[in-house]
Amino acid sequence: MSDISILDLQNLRHLIGGYSTTHCKMTEYAKDAQDPEAKKLFQDAADSAMKNKQELMKFL
Repeated sequence: MSDISILDLQNLRHLIGGYSTTHCKMTEYAKDAQDPEAKKLFQDAADSAMKNKQELMKFL
């Protein structure tokens, strides 16, 4: 793998932070949702955000 520039690291930090925030929010929304379809939608979004975060962490 080639060297990662400072700009690349800043962009990764920004993206990883965003996915982390999204995961936390979607998990809370899923926990509070009453409708099973909404609960599943929020949980799927939380899972997707965590997967994306983990994929980006591989670049560090």
